[in-house]
Amino acid sequence: MLLAGLVLRNVPYVTEAVHIEQAWSAALRNVALAIILTRAGLGLDPSALRRLKGVCVRLAVGPCTVEASTVAVMSHFLMGLPWIWGFILGFVLSAVSPAVVVPSMLLLQKDGYGVEKGIPTLLMAAGSFDDILAITGFTTCLGVAFASGSSWYNLGRGVLEVGGGTIIGIILGFFLRFFPSRDQEDVVLRRSVMLLGLSVFAVFGSRVAGFPGAGGLCTLVMAFLAALGWGAEKAPVAAVVGRFWDIFQPLLFGLIGAEITASTLDPNTVGLGLVCIGVGLLVRVLVTLSVVLFSGFTLREKLFIALAWIPKATVQAAIGSTALDMARVSGDEVLVKYGLDVLTVAVLAILTTAPIGALGIGLAGPRLLTRHTEDTNADRKEGTEEDAPESVSGPVSKGVEPCESKM
Repeated sequence: MLLAGLVLRNVPYVTEAVHIEQAWSAALRNVALAIILTRAGLGLDPSALRRLKGVCVRLAVGPCTVEASTVAVMSHFLMGLPWIWGFILGFVLSAVSPAVVVPSMLLLQKDGYGVEKGIPTLLMAAGSFDDILAITGFTTCLGVAFASGSSWYNLGRGVLEVGGGTIIGIILGFFLRFFPSRDQEDVVLRRSVMLLGLSVFAVFGSRVAGFPGAGGLCTLVMAFLAALGWGAEKAPVAAVVGRFWDIFQPLLFGLIGAEITASTLDPNTVGLGLVCIGVGLLVRVLVTLSVVLFSGFTLREKLFIALAWIPKATVQAAIGSTALDMARVSGDEVLVKYGLDVLTVAVLAILTTAPIGALGIGLAGPRLLTRHTEDTNADRKEGTEEDAPESVSGPVSKGVEPCESKM
């Protein structure tokens, strides 16, 4: 899908024949983001989330902040970016991609891989908070770079995004638990339409209100609480949302690929940017392994969690060009240069980590995670039942022998 988007943007005859409106592209990508976060909320396991809440917080905060700091230092000394622009680039790169992680986790969860220890739920929940933290850090640093309000105001706005998104998500989630009521006709269709409609509204509304990070968290919390109230009845709604994702997935990644213009990439920036990405990913993997070190996972499961924390695409495509757009508005050529560097490295991160991460998760999941299905439980029960007669047959056979001897 990424390659198809690259072809649309970079092959001469194709580019002339196909026109992609930027406003429509951004809108469709936001709709796709709302749908994938809705799927993530519906797929969360409440019991696993309660059990792993401490690990979830560490996994969301630790790798993101350490990678952002590492990239900031590397880009400052290698690429010559000022410290504040280094942290802008760091927070752009530190966000994991829900559009890659969530579908992969849902497929593994469906097949029973890692379900017993709640690994898919852990990664989906931590990934959403990881994105919130990265977007909050990015907006704070962006405000400092362009002096749009005090740094304390921007930091407080980030905290408000998290709190406001959570509270609104709780309210809407409880609303969807009771409306529409179970006795209505086509209740699955009504629930699906209301859930998706409110999710899209939350994502777009938060951007209009100036709190872009709140919409994603609101969608996740709302879908989770609604599914918690529906119980087993959430499965048909999740199937409907999955059909919508089948439509919007190629649009999302195709449009992300279409954002990349190969002719504008500076070779020097590409080389140094790849070094920053590589070092940042190495540090991220090591920090991820350390935060799950004493969490009850096996070594193979820890390696999978670290591998699943590699792909980047959605957030980078959404905010990668924001700094460049603001620099162009300011008219400062130096800031435009910094903005181009940030966008170039963000594009490189998408091209390198999204396919590698998606492929790695798909291949490593069945090999590193333990499969837990209802069939295995049934086999265990049948095994215990078969063992019972064998234990009884001993005394029974012994009881038959005296009878035969008396005969």
